[in-house]
Parts: sequence; structure tokens; C-alpha cells
Amino acid sequence: MGDVKLEHVTKRYDDVTAVDDMNMTVRDGEFVCLVGPSGCGKSTTMEMVAGLTKPTEGEVYIAGTDVTNYPPKDRGVAMVFQNIALFPHMDVYDNISFGLRLRDYDKDEIDRRVERAADIVQLEGMLDRMPDEMSGGQRQRVAIARAIVRNPEVFLMDEPLANLDAKLRVHMRTELQRLHKELETTIIYVTHDQAEAMTMSDRIAVIDSGQLQQIDPPLTCYNEPSNLFVAGFIGSPSMNFVDGTITDEGFESENFAVEFDPDEFGVEVGIDATLGIRPEDVHLAEYRESVTDPSATIDTITDVLEPMGDEIFVYLLLSEDAEIGMEAEETSDQLLMSVDPDSTISEDERVDVVLDRSRVHLFDTASGEAIQHGLVKPVQAEGVTETEAESDD
Repeated sequence: MGDVKLEHVTKRYDDVTAVDDMNMTVRDGEFVCLVGPSGCGKSTTMEMVAGLTKPTEGEVYIAGTDVTNYPPKDRGVAMVFQNIALFPHMDVYDNISFGLRLRDYDKDEIDRRVERAADIVQLEGMLDRMPDEMSGGQRQRVAIARAIVRNPEVFLMDEPLANLDAKLRVHMRTELQRLHKELETTIIYVTHDQAEAMTMSDRIAVIDSGQLQQIDPPLTCYNEPSNLFVAGFIGSPSMNFVDGTITDEGFESENFAVEFDPDEFGVEVGIDATLGIRPEDVHLAEYRESVTDPSATIDTITDVLEPMGDEIFVYLLLSEDAEIGMEAEETSDQLLMSVDPDSTISEDERVDVVLDRSRVHLFDTASGEAIQHGLVKPVQAEGVTETEAESDD
């Protein structure tokens, strides 16, 4: 079993708390990505799992064993770093087998493990090459093979693709997914790249200021973020946020309102709330018939257009005197909308838009916690009462 469990793990450096009361379980065979902004504590968390850093408080368990005070070599883990760190004077075979030779494995076992690892990462026929004769992707495969030969219970990867070019990163993401499927081992992967986290992981652990904000499957983090931080961090471009108040009629901001019945969703009237809506859920009003549940029309002015090839990002101003430019912070006066690439929309044009109410998110402005995801009640089957539907649950 290669499960990893952190119980109330905290790491302090003098007056700085890098990781704050972290509780997290990574199941055996699971691929979990740790994501968050620079300095949030994700690498420190991984270092405590590896044994490179000792927690100030709390315990680390691997395969059910408390390894908090174990040295790295006794934890059954293998690390792949951002800095590939191959020995330049050794060929591929010697680089991969270095750790095994230090542990006095016999030659036949070393050969067997190196050949298996080379086959897994597709380095057949390259074992006699020197690192400077290989591409960046091939060198990264050597580093991964060096970890594989140890047959670890847990792989720890700290931004291993960060130094590769964009095209090679996409290719290596696919390779790592294939590797995980073949080895069926536990992988904890640190990254700041959302694309890596969304495409590779079984679950994403979102960390901010040393605290775990949410750990869930990628689409759950995207569609049902637990708070404002997760909603703003997961997704590129970021979710739109508009500050307002919950009234008897629904959500009301300075520039527009979204009608719904607060009682129906158990939302408290009178509280300050932040509405969140992703760019793909903002639509031109002329296409409202294709929207699941359109809001009332919102009058906007187009500001900047960003053609992306498969879509166009349109920045919308909700008022003529909205703050724009480099000095403007994120305000409730702007929305970002995604439209088809063949759209004829232009800059400085008045356009009416609607929000898909089924994709609207509401957050408590004070606490940042999510209040509601979607403002459309599920349709019950005809003849089924609400009591019967609840009893089925």
C-alpha cells in the first residue's frame, strides 16, 4: 500500500508559517497534484512527505506507518525534481543505476531493473548515451527512470516539466499519465500549471498560504469551488467576480441583478455576496435561446478583444465610467466573455449579454465560502413528490 496521510502537519520557519495544520490523505495508486501560487507551501508539503524537511508539528504516514522521524532513504519514496540533476560524466545506464549501486544490488538485478525502467520510459537503445547527447525530454525521462528502478511506494514530483518548452511539456504530460497507468503507483505532483493539474490528476489539492483549501477531482474544483480563492485560481482565464447583496428578488449589484428565490436555495437575504461566473457562461443576448437558463439582459460596452484561435476573449465594461487599464484592480465594473472565433463583435461596441443562471456561483463576501453553485433547481420526474425524492437519497 502506498497511501500517504498528513495529520495536523505544520511547518514554521521562525515567524513564518509555511504549512498550517495540513490534513490530507492521498490514496494508494492515486495521482494527486498540489497546486497554488508561489510560496503557498506546496513544495514544503512535499519535502515533509519525502523527509527532506521535518514538520514542526503533526505526523506523516506512508503505507500506514508513522515516518515523521524516518530519514528519506527509509520512507519508500522517490523524487523527481525540477532540476533534472543528471551526472554529466555518466552515461544513461550509470545515471539510472546509481542509487542501486550505492545500495549494493547485484549486477543481474541492476540490469533487470534498468532495462525495465528504460522500456517504460522509452529509452531503449539509449543506455550508452551521455546526457549532453540527449534532448531535454529524454533527459527528463532518464530522471524518471532513475526513480522507477527503486520500486518506490510513492513518487514525489516537484515541477519536473517546468524547464521544458511548451510543446514538450504537453508531450511529457501524456507520458506521465501513461507511466502512472502502467505502474499503478501513488504519485504526488507539485505544479503551478493548471493545465497539468487538470489533465493528469485524479484529484487536485489547492493550497493557499499554507492551508489546504480544497481537495477534489479536477472538474469538481472547477464546477464546485469551495471558496473564492479556489474559484479564482482554478480556470484560465479566471472566473468573473461581481460584488453585491442578496435581496428578496435575488442577487443585486451596482450594475445588474440576477433574479432567483433565495428561500428556495436557503440563501440568507441581506448578506453581502459575490457572484461568480466563468467567461464561457457569459453569452450574447441574441443567443439566449441556446442558454440553459438565461438571466435578464445586461447592457455592456466591449473594451478589448483577444483572439485565441478557437475562441475570442471579450472584455466588457458594465458602465461607461468603469476603471480600466494597468492601474485598475479587479472590480465589479467588468466582465470577461468567451465567444466563437467567427464572431463579428468589435471593440467599443454596445452589446447585450446574459448569464447562464445554471452556472452562476454565489459566495459569502465576508468569509469567501461558497453559498450556492447554480441557481436552477433540478427538475423532478412527473408524479414524484419532493418528500419521495428526498427519501430516495
